Amino acid sequence: MRAQTTLLLCASISSLALISVAHAESGLASYYGYGKAGKGGELTCAHRTRPFGSVLRVSYGSRSIQCRVNDRGPFIRGRIVDLSVPAARALGMMSAGVVRVSVE
Repeated sequence: MRAQTTLLLCASISSLALISVAHAESGLASYYGYGKAGKGGELTCAHRTRPFGSVLRVSYGSRSIQCRVNDRGPFIRGRIVDLSVPAARALGMMSAGVVRVSVE
């Protein structure tokens, strides 16, 4: 009985971990030209809650990039991520400034 309880507990924890990893958001993104720069042209971003060092996939239109979280923000209502200038350029959003993106 104890082995079954332990197995059930492990299975529950594993499924919760998979659910939290697959968390996706949709909202507005902007870019910033100040603050912490990535190493050697690395694409970086600021996110309010994701852990530092985690890699996010940000999609806009038909383009998609991967960027590393190295800062906190954005602190403007409705925005979910701030991208560095190289990341914004790679995503093709420089002329628009603020665009609707999907973040995974």
